[in-house]
Amino acid sequence: MKLGIPAVATGDILREIAKAETRLGEKVSQYMRNGELVPDEIVIEVLEERLARDDCKKGFILDGYPRTVDQAKALSRLVGVDAIIHLRVPEWVIVERLSNRRICRNCGEVYNIRFLKPRKEGICDKCGGALFQRTDDAPSVIKERLRVYERQTEPLLKHYKDRVPFVEFECKSVDIPPETAVAEILRKLLKLNLA
Repeated sequence: MKLGIPAVATGDILREIAKAETRLGEKVSQYMRNGELVPDEIVIEVLEERLARDDCKKGFILDGYPRTVDQAKALSRLVGVDAIIHLRVPEWVIVERLSNRRICRNCGEVYNIRFLKPRKEGICDKCGGALFQRTDDAPSVIKERLRVYERQTEPLLKHYKDRVPFVEFECKSVDIPPETAVAEILRKLLKLNLA
């Protein structure tokens, strides 16, 4: 919220849907357990509903969307895209970071058992809730997600290449704190008059 606009994380929205004991929830849950992307038609519908909320009227940052060219085309029918934030991270860094991630069941606070440990193991500093590891943060699932990314998402870079400016951040080490990446990205967005 450094920019005063919401970060809309489709992955978080889909995980909430997956928890619901509904037909859609079970369907979404099955895709996610297998490390597969949820089909475009479901994701587009969910995103359209989220972007219609009042907090998105002044803008928003999308996290995890679009993942396919079809999703990008659907997005362009809803809103304009000001910039693409492209994080360049080697596979080993992604696996190391995500497989050590833990999340509070109550408040959603995120920890990393290697770099951002809670004061008391397994307990959230913020609310005292239990920490857990998402099933899609297992190394084998992460690697499958990365294979899916390369196959389905990589074409997005080509799709957007000459259409909107790219703000890139390259992370070659597992020890780089997220704040460093955020500060650099904000600096580059400011140069584009977007921050």
